[in-house]
Amino acid sequence: MKDLFTIALFWSTVRLATPLILAALGGLFSPRSGVINIARVVMMLAGAFTAAAVTYAAGNPFIGLAAGMTAGLAIGSIHAVVSIRYKADQVVTGTAINILMFGMPAFLSGAFFLSSGSTPQIPRQQLMPYLPIVIAFALVFVTWYVLYKTPFGLRLRAVGENPEAADAAGVPVARMRYAGVLLSGVLAGLGGAYLSIGQSSLFTRNMTSGRGFIALAALIFGKWRPVQTMLACLLFGFTEAVSIQMQGVVKLPSGEDIPVQFVQMVPYVLTIIVLAGFIGHSRPPRALGLPYPEER
Repeated sequence: MKDLFTIALFWSTVRLATPLILAALGGLFSPRSGVINIARVVMMLAGAFTAAAVTYAAGNPFIGLAAGMTAGLAIGSIHAVVSIRYKADQVVTGTAINILMFGMPAFLSGAFFLSSGSTPQIPRQQLMPYLPIVIAFALVFVTWYVLYKTPFGLRLRAVGENPEAADAAGVPVARMRYAGVLLSGVLAGLGGAYLSIGQSSLFTRNMTSGRGFIALAALIFGKWRPVQTMLACLLFGFTEAVSIQMQGVVKLPSGEDIPVQFVQMVPYVLTIIVLAGFIGHSRPPRALGLPYPEER
């Protein structure tokens, strides 16, 4: 029984960490280019809804996965254009996108499926429970290699640290920032798609449950580095897995069950602790959030 509990806890940790890893890796590319992206929440929601709807309609999870990534890319392009071309405040832009797009999946679900709460159930054989997990963990090392071993990664980091020097060296600052934000959208959309056609078998309203912000906390905890960020996501995934296992098992001294709401708070309390305790010890890129006037 103990071995089964350990295996189940390990597998649950991996599954719950996968969307966090994908969203956090996406969040790594955007800040490294100097653009703050707090719109990952709705990018994940868009990816989750689109993947579920397209998979149900087409009967093919690969098409649904690609559609979810495209939905994240579409929202990322909006954020990129407004932040980079029109130089709007990046935090305000991300917040506005979150507010405008947060209810869009539920609206579309009601329009297409006559239910704003969820999409129809996807048949088990059309789900994709394992491939996104493999992709997520493989992308950790691909991201590390791209950022630290390729000219693209060097230019992306240079743009995020010192865009003036990068521009003087002939690096297209705006183009690199567009690439960072769009990659962020694609990976966040992929993370959302896994939630609806991997972890679950349908899209439900607000199914991301703040995972975009937890991914941001993991990114800060991991000091903006791929492998450390993956370990932070595994920590958050483990915390959520333990909180699920605790429900109905751990009791108060009086013998009563701990209210499930308190158990479900554990991952979010950890997020607050990480943000409060580590944000000052994790140095973001120097040009993060600063618009670059124009290339010379």
